[in-house]
Amino acid sequence: MHPLNNVKILLVEDHRDLAESVIDFLETTGCIVDYAADGVSGLHLARTESFDAIILDWMLPGMSGVDVCKTLREKHELTSPVLMMTARDELNDKLEGFESGADDYLVKPFDLPELVARIQSLIRRHKGLVVNETLTVGDLDINTGARSVKRAGTHITLTPAGYQILLLLAKNTPNVVTREQIEQHLWGDEPPASDTLRSQIYKLRKSIDKPFDTALIETVQATGFRLSDGTS
Repeated sequence: MHPLNNVKILLVEDHRDLAESVIDFLETTGCIVDYAADGVSGLHLARTESFDAIILDWMLPGMSGVDVCKTLREKHELTSPVLMMTARDELNDKLEGFESGADDYLVKPFDLPELVARIQSLIRRHKGLVVNETLTVGDLDINTGARSVKRAGTHITLTPAGYQILLLLAKNTPNVVTREQIEQHLWGDEPPASDTLRSQIYKLRKSIDKPFDTALIETVQATGFRLSDGTS
């Protein structure tokens, strides 16, 4: 059986030769690939059809990949994993990609087998999170089937990475989860710079803790983080 047999992928890339190479290679692995050559068309396909993963170029005509990703996450609450593909390899660029809601980041030029490996990893992690249960910590409720989060009855929208971090902390509460465990959970064996995790934790706290009187996410010095019920 092919490694990605019947997996449905959306590729949004304006460079025709690269797009053809990626599509041809993905199809040899069993993927079903849909394609858009600009950001507006990619956004339309992503919000009107269902995909197991989205490969999104940063620089696109009509609408940038970052804006497409941000719109899908914030306006349409799309949870499908997104791999950002770009020639921009500066740390600030990577942080901007992750801030927009991307789950992973691949710098051009890249080897096609690496692209497939990253897609497989993203899909495995995403499917591993789709379990129909509700986790409750204090006044925080996480519905893993709907991938929804509420605190004190208020719905909270998180980035995919923020949701994964929160779910990992909730499943391990009241134990500490190390930074290394979080990075492994999010990015496997190739985590980005430590600033990326710091940025994700900061955004998560802004959503989960800042609007409320009691903080639930605790920093354990030189170790990691844990989720408390807000009573200690």
